[in-house]
Amino acid sequence: MSRFFTAGDSSSESSSSDEEELYSDPEAQAKSEDESEEETEEEEEEEEDESSSSDEAGKTGVNKFLRKEQESSEESEDEDKVTIVKSAKDKRLEELEGVVKLIDNARKINDWSSISTEFDKLNRQVVKLAEKEKLPKIYVRTIAELEDFMNETIAAQKVTTKKLNATNARGLNAMKQKIKRNNREYASEIDKYRADKTEYMMEEEEEEVQPVEKVKKPKTVSIEGIDAGDDEGFATVGRGGKALQYTPESILKHLRSIVESRGKKNTDRIEQIRIMEKLLEVATTPYQTVRVLLSLISTRFDLTTSTSTNYMSQEQWKMADHEYSQLLEMLEDNRSIVVVENAEEWEDDEKPPQPAPGETIKIPGSIVSIAERLDDELTRSLQHIDPHTAEYIERLSDEQALYNNILRGLIYVEDLQKNDKLEIPQDGANRMVMRRLEHIYFKPSQVVTILEETAWKSVPSQLDSKITPRSGAKDIATLVQVLSTYLFVHSQDIIRARAYLCQVYYFALHDQYYRARDMLLMSHLQETITNFNINTQILFNRTLVQIGLCAFRANLVYESQNTLQDICGSGRQKELLAQGVMIQRYSQVTPEQEKLERQRQLPFHMHINLELLECVYLTCSMLLEVPLLAQTGSSPDIKKRVISKTYRRLLEFHERQIFTGPPENTRDHVMQASRALAAGEWKKAADLICSIKIWDLMAGSDKIKEMLSEQIQEEGLRTYLFTYAPFYDTLAVSTLASMFDLTERKVAAIVSKMIAHEELAAALDQVNSAIIFRKGVELSRLQSLALALSDKASGLIEANERTLEQRTQGTSSAFERQGAQGGRGGRGGRGGRGGQRTDRGGSRTRGGQQFGGGALGSAIKV
Repeated sequence: MSRFFTAGDSSSESSSSDEEELYSDPEAQAKSEDESEEETEEEEEEEEDESSSSDEAGKTGVNKFLRKEQESSEESEDEDKVTIVKSAKDKRLEELEGVVKLIDNARKINDWSSISTEFDKLNRQVVKLAEKEKLPKIYVRTIAELEDFMNETIAAQKVTTKKLNATNARGLNAMKQKIKRNNREYASEIDKYRADKTEYMMEEEEEEVQPVEKVKKPKTVSIEGIDAGDDEGFATVGRGGKALQYTPESILKHLRSIVESRGKKNTDRIEQIRIMEKLLEVATTPYQTVRVLLSLISTRFDLTTSTSTNYMSQEQWKMADHEYSQLLEMLEDNRSIVVVENAEEWEDDEKPPQPAPGETIKIPGSIVSIAERLDDELTRSLQHIDPHTAEYIERLSDEQALYNNILRGLIYVEDLQKNDKLEIPQDGANRMVMRRLEHIYFKPSQVVTILEETAWKSVPSQLDSKITPRSGAKDIATLVQVLSTYLFVHSQDIIRARAYLCQVYYFALHDQYYRARDMLLMSHLQETITNFNINTQILFNRTLVQIGLCAFRANLVYESQNTLQDICGSGRQKELLAQGVMIQRYSQVTPEQEKLERQRQLPFHMHINLELLECVYLTCSMLLEVPLLAQTGSSPDIKKRVISKTYRRLLEFHERQIFTGPPENTRDHVMQASRALAAGEWKKAADLICSIKIWDLMAGSDKIKEMLSEQIQEEGLRTYLFTYAPFYDTLAVSTLASMFDLTERKVAAIVSKMIAHEELAAALDQVNSAIIFRKGVELSRLQSLALALSDKASGLIEANERTLEQRTQGTSSAFERQGAQGGRGGRGGRGGRGGQRTDRGGSRTRGGQQFGGGALGSAIKV
């Protein structure tokens, strides 16, 4: 900025500055102040340059090269001052000593929160010093004294009644972990210091001059997707700027750092997986390989929580499954290493454990939990993938690899149980057997046979299972029974109930109705199922539905309808079978409850076809309800009962329709067949039922259609007899046989059964082969209504009396009243109970009264 602009009017400048202060916000004011400071600095520099140039211009000749006296005197003063130059090492040592003093001061006042903070600073400074120099002895003294002071404080806290406040208590707990982990690295130096403190501190630190070695290029491991030429001349750099070298000796250190960072924020799990993949390639001993594999599989599972999707990606799942297979193979080849849940962590990262001959190394981990997590992740992914795409089929093919590992893991757990020294709990084997059973109970035996054969081929020939030997893999019914019996003997509560239900489901699926029914009834699970968790209740509902379908295939219509009534009659089949979430309009469901409900949904390949289920239920209800409606319609004295409210509601809705078009869905077919059957058109009803395409999804659809046609013929005959019996005196059996296309023997059997059950008031004349109907008392319309009124009135009186007993609590004199003057009232008078009596003079006086039921009671007495 030139002097022309700076030499302006001062008054104008001041006024403008005042206006800026008035109208500018603090940020703009600060900005203007910074700009003014920069302008003044630039002006000063320009003035100095101009003055120096003017001075130089004033000097001529030799004077240009001569010093002024003032300049020479100033330089001599500067030379007299002594400047102390400190090395970087001395500066760091001073900082270290400052932190140590702060720790000592905090120790005096027992401030563990400050000690914890300063201890972290101390360790960061020591890392910088230890890179170039030896470990400072003041640091060794400090950490040794801190450990002693910590032990004294903990011992004092156990005795004294005065406890630390919450902040200091948290600091003390944090320091306990930090000191334990930190002092382990410097144990040898601390032991030297404690042996002779004075001599240790007086020793001179000799600086050893070491020859400079050429830095070797670390071994790089190629990763897919990255060209090797791009990494030439580069290496992975860690904290402190040092190149990370993955060697067999440093594997355990790297694993510990990864495990400690697990669960923290801003942790790059993908990078951790890459590091562990490199460590897996570098690992040389089985112990190192097993440790790396366990950490690697766990880290892959952690990726699920950090992603937007709720399930594990197929690529990561396949890698985890492959690594689990490698882990099992490594453990099978090295029997001296076992992975158990109750093992202690090996703390020395420098020196791996060296077992003695015959001794086993215990590594903390769980083979069972990994298999369960793999199974859960596969199920979760199948829940989210569209089942009508090729991706679902491709994902479902991974089930074979998972089943192979479940079988192999079960064999490994069985081998561990043989060693009594390991004290392996029974729960692990139970969980593996349950997972295996849950993969096969809902599948046809042909599919399970292929699954088992492929699984046993992947298992080495020298391995065999004690629970399910290799030789018995072909008989699937025996396999399911063995697995279920094992769990029923060795497990309790939920696992036992689930195993039992899986076995019943398998028998019902393979048309063993009576065996499945008897097992379910003997278990009494229907009485206690509400006490189990929701997943077990879902399995119970699925088993119940499968038994109903099995009864239908066995031509047991009544049993099938009775079994399916609870599920299909509720209208909540999707929800009860976990095959869909039903969001009702006014339901108060929280997002958490909806999320849990969606997590419980079954994958599509485990679904029971709901349309087929509805078709079976409605068909069975039709075969039972249509004859019942005909019977109650012709005989009004028979008490009306309802077998299926759902079917009745649909039938009433269908009858209210003015125009009925051709059937479009399953319900329309069944409803129109019902009307045809009620009208005696059994052939039309059979055609409508057999034309439903959903029957083709059942095994042996032709046999089922034939069975349905026979059932419709029989129920058509029963409906005809119930409807038209009042109009016949006698009816030839041959006529009925020709009408319903049945043999005379079959017609006679059906009629005899109806007569025996007192459903038909008739007799069978076997000589003339005819049915003789007995005519009862025919009631008129008025008489029928009078009987209905009397039934309702009697029911009302019974309800009234029950209410009276509840209110009076059973007292007998609730309605007694004293008689009038000169009369002997009350109960038990001469004139009868609660009635009127006549005295000697012939006049009638009022006695005691009793409640007689009101107007309806008087009407009934008359």
